[in-house]
Amino acid sequence: QVQLVESGGGLVQAGGSLRLSCAASGRTFSSRAMAWFRQAPGKEREFVTAISWNGDNIYYIDSVKGRFTISRDNAKNTVYLQMNSLKPEDTAVYYCAASRLTYAMGMYDYWGQGTQVTVSS
Repeated sequence: QVQLVESGGGLVQAGGSLRLSCAASGRTFSSRAMAWFRQAPGKEREFVTAISWNGDNIYYIDSVKGRFTISRDNAKNTVYLQMNSLKPEDTAVYYCAASRLTYAMGMYDYWGQGTQVTVSS
């Protein structure tokens, strides 16, 4: 089992930055891919970015490329999302997720409680 807790959300003005953290428990964290999703009011949950177990493979959706950076520190059981040049359309609840299978990306079955990010214009 994997338990995830997000933190770092808040309210910022457009152009500002936030750094989200996801603290994980469970002995298999270091062997799982991790991802960030977000959900805005009235919209479906959206995949944002993912990182493989060893950090060698990283994927971003086009709308956040060049602005967001995902990273992980397996020694600390933590994954991060650095968000720069934030836009109002980035406003959403951001969720951390862990893959179902070890050493494989996709099939994200473990979720945190979410943290609110609000970007004002």
